[in-house]
Amino acid sequence: MKKNSYIGISFIVLLFGIWTVKELTERFKDSGLEKLTKVPSFELIDQNGKKISDKSYLGKVYVVEFFFANCLTICPIMNKNLVQVQDEFYGNLDFGIASITIDPEHDTPAFLKEHAKTLGVKHPNWHFLSGNSDYIMNLANKGFYIQAGKDAKAQGGFGHSGQFALIDKEGNIRSRKDKFGNPILFYDGIEQSGIDALKKDIKLLLKE
Repeated sequence: MKKNSYIGISFIVLLFGIWTVKELTERFKDSGLEKLTKVPSFELIDQNGKKISDKSYLGKVYVVEFFFANCLTICPIMNKNLVQVQDEFYGNLDFGIASITIDPEHDTPAFLKEHAKTLGVKHPNWHFLSGNSDYIMNLANKGFYIQAGKDAKAQGGFGHSGQFALIDKEGNIRSRKDKFGNPILFYDGIEQSGIDALKKDIKLLLKE
């Protein structure tokens, strides 16, 4: 083989090595998002009657919300915004959503299945979860630290936060930082600015 051929092959190998390292670096680089804590363990029943736990989401980037189907205030906005997020990542099986009802006595799996159809839920990893009321309230308030509870003065009989939690593939709750360098903890599920930030950060975590 001629000397020029050796040089040509060596150059190609070098370029391939540089490209491979660059690709791997881009694919697995740290997103810069804050790791807050491990997601609390949970096991609930989805709209199809299937047991879904935190382990069901391992290997996926997912969003957690606490809502109830009969809510007439912020829940419809939160659900609509999550449909927007679903559509952004539709077809990506490394993404998911966990919508956990705080009114499980009304929001049975069968009822949640109809609710999901009404919303236009298409992603196979979007689970509407129901279970024991006390268990879910404890999960929200002491597991995720997202406020939820019965409130006779609130419309629908429940008060809750409009925030979303973002979880990475390894089961860590993640968040971006504010302009002062402090983690925002959760994402605004009502304002479009919060949804835009959420979608951007999901993309970052999918690359990790």
